[in-house]
Amino acid sequence: MDAHEVNRARAKLALFVADVFASVPRKDQRAKGDCYLRGLMLDGRRKSIQPMAERLPDGNEQNLQQFVNQSTWDPLPVRRRIAERMVPQIGPDAWAVDDVSFPKDGKMSVAVAPQYCGALGKQANCQVAVSVHAVSDTASCPLQWRLFVPEEWAHDAPRRQKTGIPPEVGHREKWRLALDTLDELAGWGLVPPVVVADAGYGQNADFRDGLSARGIGYVVAVRSDVTVHPHDARPTSPAWSGNGRRPQPRYRDKPSSVSVLAVGHGRQAFTEATWREGSRGPMRSRFLALRARPAGVRARRLAQAAATAEDGHWDGVLPEVTLLAEWPEGAEAPIDYWLSNLPADTPLAELVRLAKIRWRIEHDYRELKHGLGLDHFEGRSWAGWHHHVTLVTAAHAFLTEQRLAPKADTAGSPSTRSSTPSRTC
Repeated sequence: MDAHEVNRARAKLALFVADVFASVPRKDQRAKGDCYLRGLMLDGRRKSIQPMAERLPDGNEQNLQQFVNQSTWDPLPVRRRIAERMVPQIGPDAWAVDDVSFPKDGKMSVAVAPQYCGALGKQANCQVAVSVHAVSDTASCPLQWRLFVPEEWAHDAPRRQKTGIPPEVGHREKWRLALDTLDELAGWGLVPPVVVADAGYGQNADFRDGLSARGIGYVVAVRSDVTVHPHDARPTSPAWSGNGRRPQPRYRDKPSSVSVLAVGHGRQAFTEATWREGSRGPMRSRFLALRARPAGVRARRLAQAAATAEDGHWDGVLPEVTLLAEWPEGAEAPIDYWLSNLPADTPLAELVRLAKIRWRIEHDYRELKHGLGLDHFEGRSWAGWHHHVTLVTAAHAFLTEQRLAPKADTAGSPSTRSSTPSRTC
């Protein structure tokens, strides 16, 4: 946005700030929040504090530094209010679990470590955050963030103290952070219609099991080497000799990879499906949905633990899910795969639409990063990182509201919350 557009939106922004920053106790802090949001939305290549303060007529670098890096305001109630406000407006078809990386120099920025950096496509020194987004084909919005704390930070007391990591925060795997975040959002009264995720999460049997245990439907990407049994495979037990323990029921045939199973049905089994209208016309490809039973040691142990916890007995049967495969016209083999625990009669077109809906957060991440400076924060502290991410989320939410209803009063704002029903997209 240029300066004229930002000034034109000042009145709406003031109402927005009054609502989402209502938990921030001091008026001057809320005013700094308004100023910071304008700095994020205003055109400019760099969205760190110094250049933003220089571009803003009321920008004060020292005040903004203190507000973001030293102030004690709690970002959690702010993010909660943004989530409560945005979910009904977006009307999400799914929630997307994702993670985002922030390349960094040095080793003193909070939770920085050499690890895989998606932004660079390789191992690099970076921070990584796990996020959950409400997603539709029209819009998306981050609902909550968790900063991933690498193992090397778990017991590094000097760096933890210097960056202000709370004592109760330790190392947790990203898939656990994602489930923690879903539990936290459920505590806010927000429940996903379906969860979608890339193979970094979908590949993990514990993550899929965690979603199922919470009664959450999912459509998650997996790699081509994930192994499954056909849906009609049945475990059997060899005859018992009378000595020792009775043999446990097992699948006697080896599982096959999802790629082998899909290819085995032949190209003719794949059906064309369209998932959305793109800038160059309908987005379509060819897909096949099969029922299958995910295999592997971890999947078996999870299934056995769930069954024995319920009635003390397990018959060896692995849970059944839907395998979705994509084999585009002209490709030599299928290129993408997903697993889903949605009902078996879910239409193919719906499975495809949900599998592909993550495009929206990739689109909006470009705005979060390049337009709003998500990865431009130059502070090093735990509090500063969370304050900055919360403020970027707020700026993105405000702009999303303006796009969804540019001429209407904002849903749930102080001027409309008690007098008119919430608008939904």
